[in-house]
Amino acid sequence: MTDFIEIDGVKLECAWFGDAPTNAPTLVMLHEGLGSVSIWRDYPQALAQATGTRVFAFSRAGYGKSDPVKLPRPLDFMQREARDVLPKLLDKIKFRRGLLVGHSDGGTIAAAYAGTMQDHRVRGVVLIEPHFFVEEFNLKSIRKITTEYKVSDLREKLARHHDNPDNAFWGWSGAWLDPGFERVLNLREELIHIRVPILIVKGENDPYATMEQVWLAERECYCPVEYIVIGDAAHAPHREKPAETLGATAGFINRILWSHREAGSVEPPPHLRQYLSA
Repeated sequence: MTDFIEIDGVKLECAWFGDAPTNAPTLVMLHEGLGSVSIWRDYPQALAQATGTRVFAFSRAGYGKSDPVKLPRPLDFMQREARDVLPKLLDKIKFRRGLLVGHSDGGTIAAAYAGTMQDHRVRGVVLIEPHFFVEEFNLKSIRKITTEYKVSDLREKLARHHDNPDNAFWGWSGAWLDPGFERVLNLREELIHIRVPILIVKGENDPYATMEQVWLAERECYCPVEYIVIGDAAHAPHREKPAETLGATAGFINRILWSHREAGSVEPPPHLRQYLSA
């Protein structure tokens, strides 16, 4: 069941998952460019159970049941989200220690935050299909889905998850397809300054990004970078191949929190205590 929090007068849809105690580490979920709390489906709950954490998901402004945004979005809307909204949200939910888990645009926001804020509470980031720069391969797919939105039932499908599907879709598509967007979306400097472990999850058949996104992170990051390619998955491996994606992401999170003791003095639940001797 979703609830709402308010950041700078903007109402944001949110939800907590898992039954871990309030002092347990927290995973903060950052959804994709057309995502919302509901579009995560059962992944947050499964992740909470597999990692012994509390999981917090929210719909950014313009998505889900959150307040709409004024269009057109500024071209640096993801960097603004990382700089202006996410710090206040983490404080609002009393975030103490944990990881950011971002998908697509949400992965970009997570990387931008980790590379600019140097927040000691964030012990690692999981980036599912992130975008660190614009690729023509990516834009071709966005042009295609923009045409589909005009002529197919895609709007009706999105309306199941968004109170204002037009605000969600055109805010996302309009920014990405703006001729100036390529100059704005470049996270090379942010990648250089990330100081926590990174896991990048890629779908083998992702139509929105190539492996060049991973190679850039490997070249520029001074922090440990791991990646996994999920076979027979496209842009949403946590939905298309849930078992494989959960295994990879939960395994990474458990190593950081429990094997490396980044959860602080909190003890893992019984089913994860094997990580203490790993």
